[in-house]
Amino acid sequence: MTVSMTKGQRISLEKPGGALSMVRMGLGWDAVRKKGFFGSREREIDLDASCVLFADGRLADVVFFGKLVSDDGSVRHTGDNLTGAGDGDDESVIVDLARLPVHVSSLVFTVSSFNGQTFDEVDNAFCRLVNETDGGELARYTLTGGGAHTAMVMARLYRHGEAWKMNAIGEPCHGRTFEDMLPTIVGLA
Repeated sequence: MTVSMTKGQRISLEKPGGALSMVRMGLGWDAVRKKGFFGSREREIDLDASCVLFADGRLADVVFFGKLVSDDGSVRHTGDNLTGAGDGDDESVIVDLARLPVHVSSLVFTVSSFNGQTFDEVDNAFCRLVNETDGGELARYTLTGGGAHTAMVMARLYRHGEAWKMNAIGEPCHGRTFEDMLPTIVGLA
């Protein structure tokens, strides 16, 4: 059963029958349809998903379109979608929680517009957490409204004792890449 999350909400990812072992953070978006003289049309929107790994509040690793696999192999980006076309997840990051080093305490998921398009041009943006073992959607956070920002810190997975929790963040910021967003990301990790 999916939990529809609101900005700032935190949920436990403990599930009956055992701990999660592998999850996928799917990120999706569409371009706002522009109305013109000859009807409406949809532009391409190139948002880029990134996953920033933290250990004790410090940057430990990052996975993004330029580095598809974490150094230890526990986090994998499935590839860059340059248009936002299609239904469902446009980009995904798969996390093998069982393989994730114990010193990694949180993972922050972001999206940014490499071409500088703002979220005023983005529609239907969401992130969702899926249990890769059975394909069940655990949580979904849908963004509302646009904005003049070019990036968004979407969500964070973090250790809470032996369990994992998810925090829907939805913090707008500016930047073409995760590197541009690091001051905001570090403050939220």
